[in-house]
Amino acid sequence: MLLREESIEKEVELKEAPADGVFPEGFYVTTNLPTYVYYNNSWLKVDWSEMDCGIAIENGQAISKSINDVDAGDLIVVGEYGIETVSKEVKEEQEGFGFMTSATSSERPKNKLIKELAAEMEKIRNEGGKILVVAGPAIIHTDAAGELADLIKKGYINVLFAGNALATHDIEAAIYNTSLDCPLSEEGIKGTGHGFHLQAINKIRLAGSIKDAVEEGILNSGIMYEIIKNDVDYVLAGSIRDDGPLPDVVTDAIEAQNLMREKLEGVELVLMLATMLHSIATGNLMSAEIKSVCVDINPATITKLADRGTAQSVGMVTDVELFLKTLNTFL
Repeated sequence: MLLREESIEKEVELKEAPADGVFPEGFYVTTNLPTYVYYNNSWLKVDWSEMDCGIAIENGQAISKSINDVDAGDLIVVGEYGIETVSKEVKEEQEGFGFMTSATSSERPKNKLIKELAAEMEKIRNEGGKILVVAGPAIIHTDAAGELADLIKKGYINVLFAGNALATHDIEAAIYNTSLDCPLSEEGIKGTGHGFHLQAINKIRLAGSIKDAVEEGILNSGIMYEIIKNDVDYVLAGSIRDDGPLPDVVTDAIEAQNLMREKLEGVELVLMLATMLHSIATGNLMSAEIKSVCVDINPATITKLADRGTAQSVGMVTDVELFLKTLNTFL
């Protein structure tokens, strides 16, 4: 990486934050690319490359800060001088990961791409790295929950980001063999009632939490069961339209964001599966240095993810059930 000559560089300008949760006027807005600031005659790398934040200088370190984390008096970088973003590092970091060079397309040979992804997942797992999956309820509706649960059981998933819907319908499927009241197999409940997802939520609320339901034998299979049994970190971030929600769901959006930032630490690969809302939310919190793959049957999800700044993510337009089954086969 080459930065401008230090001898001719102008140092960053700093201003104090005027109040808690308020940046000074003209503050520098970050991207998700590796960023450096020239301060005290040296280049400092910003600790975390997250888009739409500011940069604070604390104890001689450059710190990325969201607007909600700013304290009055924080020294914040303003203007454009003494700041460099470097895309070359991202390319070097991802070199050798062939899947990352593939453009978004519904016509590419998916088996080859998924095989390359599986090899990368094997490498990360064997080297003790972390893989995050961002999952939407379509995984349950397409009867692919067993495939994702199997990946968790095999030790390929270390963190899960999802919403109330994924967990609710997964638990509904595990208890009633239905998804949104529709039977998932010939053995599924038919014509005997309505609102099985709400009944599933009610069972978990009575138990106290998803973990309590597993320990009490109420929940014996599925994605959330394997998450609990394999001690996988998870954040269930709620939304305004949620039923219930489940007691594990974080209903405060700022708290959910902060938890997601915390759980992203050490993650090397993110799989975004059939969820526009949570994929874009995760992309907004991620450094471009983290490898990511977005899978959705709707190409608009992949396009919107890129349009909102996560341009480094590789998209695959395909059915999530087919994707997970193929990936599981290679793993």
